Amino acid sequence: MLHLRPAVRDDVPLILSLIRELATYERAPDAVVATEDGLARDGFGARPLFRATIAEWDGTPVGFALWFFAYSTWRGQPTLFLEDLFVRPEARGRGIGKEMMRYLARTAVEEGCGRFIWQVLDWNTPSIEFYESLGATVVREWLTCRLDGEALRALARP
Repeated sequence: MLHLRPAVRDDVPLILSLIRELATYERAPDAVVATEDGLARDGFGARPLFRATIAEWDGTPVGFALWFFAYSTWRGQPTLFLEDLFVRPEARGRGIGKEMMRYLARTAVEEGCGRFIWQVLDWNTPSIEFYESLGATVVREWLTCRLDGEALRALARP
């Protein structure tokens, strides 16, 4: 019933749709500025910056994971960083999210990663509980810092 597969370029419209659904779930529907062209370039171009995994239930797309490799200087090993994981509400409760996390954990191990990292919003109690049930530690003492928009451009100026 469940099939996980690597995304291909033809999945770009689906990926963007799922990103928008995730943004709505995370209470930020207007925050998505990604485009199909950008996702195609950055995920399926000459130098892919991310990978994506599509979850299908009986042949119907029901979720995705978008991820990439980073590097841990302290561990001296690659890290699998999960940017987004989303399962459509109507498909939840079937173990799809758990299987996607297992798939990514296997990928991390196979690729020699010392860590598998992701972020979760502090108000998202169901997701926090789900991740903890998998054995994850929620690292509350680390805070995410972000530069974007004009602040990013200002810092980049000579």
